[in-house]
Amino acid sequence: MGRKTLASALLTAAMLTVAGCGGGGAATGETAAAPADPGDASGEITVLTHRTDLVQNGTMKRYAAEFHKTYPKVKVKFEGITDYEGEVKIRMNTENYGDVLMIPGAIAKNNYPKFFAPLGDSAELSKKYRFSDKTEVGGKVYGIASFGTANGFLYNKAVWKKAGITGWPTTPEGFLKDLRAVKSRTDATPYYTNFKDGWPLSSPWTNSIGSVSCDAKAGDKLATSAAPWAKGSDLNVIDTLLHDIVHRKLSEKDPTTTNWESSKNLLAKGKISSMLLGSWAIAQVQDAAKKAGADPDDIGFMPFPAQKNGTFCATLASDYQQAVNIHSEHKPAARAWIDWFTEKSGYAQKEGGVSALRTAALPASLKPYVDNDVKLIERSEAKTAQVNAIDDAAEIGLAKQDYRQKLIDTARGAQQGSLDDFFADLDKRWNEAAKTAGS
Repeated sequence: MGRKTLASALLTAAMLTVAGCGGGGAATGETAAAPADPGDASGEITVLTHRTDLVQNGTMKRYAAEFHKTYPKVKVKFEGITDYEGEVKIRMNTENYGDVLMIPGAIAKNNYPKFFAPLGDSAELSKKYRFSDKTEVGGKVYGIASFGTANGFLYNKAVWKKAGITGWPTTPEGFLKDLRAVKSRTDATPYYTNFKDGWPLSSPWTNSIGSVSCDAKAGDKLATSAAPWAKGSDLNVIDTLLHDIVHRKLSEKDPTTTNWESSKNLLAKGKISSMLLGSWAIAQVQDAAKKAGADPDDIGFMPFPAQKNGTFCATLASDYQQAVNIHSEHKPAARAWIDWFTEKSGYAQKEGGVSALRTAALPASLKPYVDNDVKLIERSEAKTAQVNAIDDAAEIGLAKQDYRQKLIDTARGAQQGSLDDFFADLDKRWNEAAKTAGS
């Protein structure tokens, strides 16, 4: 499945640098509303999805069969797309991009009304759904999240127990101490960067902004910060931890040879002890454990090692947002699918995700967070456009892997420079860009 694509989607929810996209029709303002009587919805709708695995194994077809029981006159057809971002962006230059689709990250937020039918007023939908502000333009919501994901470290509990670790580390230095224990007392690689695939260096780390400070507006504050990497800031703490893991030789020997698919099996088998990811990955690594004959219960999930007033915090990030094509001839049926899929399908729960529906219970995968009173932070997106503009002008790429790959190369001595110099350069570029782009 395209988890690289999913990671991009999670960043879109946080602070993706986006570009406009041509094409699309004029906004009609017609709200896509499901009919009060399910029997009134009719037609064949096409749903575009990045989840090629669920299309191929018949899972999506089973969802459609359940949906059909409630909406007997609607037929749902799925189109799984491997290069979802690339292909759908091109197709959106025409009117042919399905009836329901996941909003590609390349589409600028202010262009949503050109491509998607509004789903309702933001004030109303925000009461019902999490993450609705991610697609709000002019008081209207244009997409509903398929689910959300909490940030944290996946770790192998059996390995950490063997290393003599009994509780979650509460500071970055405590985390590093635990990784040293793993290195000295077990055969496991303490941390795995997934450097080569790249995306695990972007979204999981950047999505930790807000976890350190326990501040829902931490992302917004980047729009007015002259030095986002100043000592004690979220980005400073986050990137310093990554640097120190590598610099102290607590990660794989050669980061240029990492492999994402293999990493799931390595963590499941206890060959590596930890990786920073979203909670969506828990089920995948547990499945890998089952296939490998390992114990899926050994796969744990812990928050970023930082506390505010003695409390752990973890950010919630939105997955892809489902939207209705503004050109769809079956808008009521398309909206009916989105509503049913969000509220009735059980998809979020099965994926170990946090349902967009506020009244839904947290998934079983987040029981460790519930049991340990981890505070979940749904980060504000009020200043995302300004942050994106500054990030783009500074050519840093908070939503990309490049700068953290450079950070790792600096940490392992493959590139000259110190961590202080690295942060100083980022702050200088950010501050200069903010003087023009952020206004």
